[in-house]
Amino acid sequence: MTFDQERALDSEFVMHTYGRSQVEFVEGSGMTLKDAEGREYLDFLAGIGVCCLGHGHSAVVGAVERQATELMHVSNYFYIEHRGEVAALLSKLANDDLAGAGVLARAIAEGDAEAVRAAAAPQEGEQVWKTFFSNSGAEANECSMKLARLYAKRCGNGGNTIVCLRGGFHGRTLETLAATMQNRLQDTFRPLPGGFVACTPNDIDELREVFAQLGGEICAVMLEPIQGESGVHPLDAAFVQEAARLVHEVGGVLISDEVQAGVFRTGKPFAIQHADVVPDIMSLAKGIAGGVPAGACVARAEVADAFKPGDHGSTFGGSCLAVAAAESALCELVNGGYADKAAEVGAYMAEQLAKVPHVVEVRGAGLMLGCDLDEGAGDAHDVVSAALEAGAVINATGAHTLRFLPPLICTKEDVDELAQILTSVLS
Repeated sequence: MTFDQERALDSEFVMHTYGRSQVEFVEGSGMTLKDAEGREYLDFLAGIGVCCLGHGHSAVVGAVERQATELMHVSNYFYIEHRGEVAALLSKLANDDLAGAGVLARAIAEGDAEAVRAAAAPQEGEQVWKTFFSNSGAEANECSMKLARLYAKRCGNGGNTIVCLRGGFHGRTLETLAATMQNRLQDTFRPLPGGFVACTPNDIDELREVFAQLGGEICAVMLEPIQGESGVHPLDAAFVQEAARLVHEVGGVLISDEVQAGVFRTGKPFAIQHADVVPDIMSLAKGIAGGVPAGACVARAEVADAFKPGDHGSTFGGSCLAVAAAESALCELVNGGYADKAAEVGAYMAEQLAKVPHVVEVRGAGLMLGCDLDEGAGDAHDVVSAALEAGAVINATGAHTLRFLPPLICTKEDVDELAQILTSVLS
């Protein structure tokens, strides 16, 4: 089927919830995408941070092929392979124990059950984290918020209010939209579920005022360590630390939305670790399974154990296919040293973006970067279109902001090619 034929069918039968770029991608390899006409593009969006190992990575493809031929789905009524291994690996990563995660990942790859069990065992003083598997970031955030309120009811202060930050983004369901403090996204769908209060990012004084007014009514603070959809805006470490202190002081929990910034993208297993803060709950998705739809709510065991059978569920969450893909992707990320790679290449990329004409600020960490353009650059969305025409896939989050979420296999040579394209487009 030709691109024009595919576009016509899409236009007639698919709901118009996206303004699509005029290209149809049909193939990918590594950092490269190929369209229906055979033209190649350098991918600096990675499916919005999903394809963490690029396109067609042998580890993920092999795991999906094997699992698809053996067993794709049986439901959460039963035990399956890989699910426990992935949860144990996430527990190591939540403890920022890369060495322990490496031992576990190698044991998993070797298929040594006794070695896996030994490597999964928590070390002295190490917390156990437990995982609920979902299908997406929105579902992971729904689970995180439900768990926070349930924990408050059964084990904590009994509060029901969740403090969220203006400019944040937590999903498109009504509940996660209520937590997304952006009027332009919320207004069309009001009334929204209650129990949420807004605070300005990095405004410690305002945060303290919120807690002074609401106190024990607050069951959680939910934040993104780096706000992605608003233009890649990192939170100050001091603000995150104060949020943790205040919410714990009233008996609530801290939720870190790591859907976009997590899973090694910023040079750490999880972005909140840059602030030297240990959250109580984390929401994961996007890069967790290398391109296969998957999400996870990961919580400290003390908090996670508030859930009892029947409190939450998912038909497809943690399916055979999803956890097989997640296991392969996470083991590759750990064993391949991608935390260091993301930090190194990301720092280089920030330097190169700062040299591009009309760029006035570069923000972010690792391979989650955004840059603001001056008025002379025109609308950032037009820059995205011009870059696509020139052979690079990028993204705009607003009229003057570009966002970059390349696969973590990105090299300095890839960055140089992108910088050349952007320089040509913006000159």
